[in-house]
Amino acid sequence: MAAEGEALPEGRYGRSADERADRKLKIVGGVLGAALLGFVGWAGVHYLTKSDVSGQLIRSRTVSASAVQAVLEVRKEKDAVGVCTLRSLGEDGSEVARKDVTLDRREAHFTELVTIRTTQRASATELEGCRTAPRG
Repeated sequence: MAAEGEALPEGRYGRSADERADRKLKIVGGVLGAALLGFVGWAGVHYLTKSDVSGQLIRSRTVSASAVQAVLEVRKEKDAVGVCTLRSLGEDGSEVARKDVTLDRREAHFTELVTIRTTQRASATELEGCRTAPRG
């Protein structure tokens, strides 16, 4: 037994108050770090994907040696005018058509059927992107 006034052997009877405080600080720091990392990730994704007009190519089919039909799904603000760029590729991978489609409908979400004239038979069609255009 320890005599009165003598200190108990350090570490023998559990953690000291300093070790408990250090452990709590590490846990709080880890939680706050994870929260900050989550917020930065969310903000980055939001910044990169934020667009007034977004589109998706639902399907396309070659209807003849000189035409392709494509169906676009478009999301935009009701009053915004959007422009989506489509392009078609030939069998050899060369570009056989490119078309900017102006979307002036006063709807927030809709599908649009687009016909693209090609210089030769197309084997693939892709949506390059959509953007906001000035009204007028």
